[in-house]
Amino acid sequence: MRDKTHLIFDMDGTLIDSSELLANTINYVRNAIGLPSMDETMIIRALNDTSINPAHFYYEAECFNPIHEEHFQAYYLKNHHKQSRLYEGVNTLLETLSQTRALSVATNAYDVSARPMLEALGIAHYFDLVLCADKVPQPKPHPVMIETIIDHYRMPKKHFLMIGDGKRDIEAAENAGITGLLVEWGFSTHEDAIDSVEALAARLGV
Repeated sequence: MRDKTHLIFDMDGTLIDSSELLANTINYVRNAIGLPSMDETMIIRALNDTSINPAHFYYEAECFNPIHEEHFQAYYLKNHHKQSRLYEGVNTLLETLSQTRALSVATNAYDVSARPMLEALGIAHYFDLVLCADKVPQPKPHPVMIETIIDHYRMPKKHFLMIGDGKRDIEAAENAGITGLLVEWGFSTHEDAIDSVEALAARLGV
């Protein structure tokens, strides 16, 4: 895959283990709107489940509304640096890749959450572009996030690779006409997925 010179990474579950943070944040929102806490395992298992309506599953609402976002950000921004960590080997991998590849992030997190997280964990400087769900008309698996990144670089699609831990990532890549690579050290398990950062490095030829 040495011809894949432009690598697009998902954030949560791919670069960052934010499982504790996300579970605690979602339960904080639930408690704030009068719902009981949900089992952490159930929360994490549902994060990459494309068959559910997440607003209904987590908050018993038809869609996310401003009060959900307000409570979410209040907890997330206060605790993101304490309840998240890089997956082992990620920093070294990004450092190596950044020497010869262009790196970007495509995440369904909001910009106000994603950028402080990347900064707090010391990896923001590796990425030319960080594109978040609230900066495009539709989040992954819609292709617009990937297409925006491709347009930014003005390079042929054959040089791009999307790396993520969920079906939304791979579907977004396919919908945008680029290759997707699935990893499984994050929030989900998959057949035929790359199971370690070391294996990903070897696949990428570094």
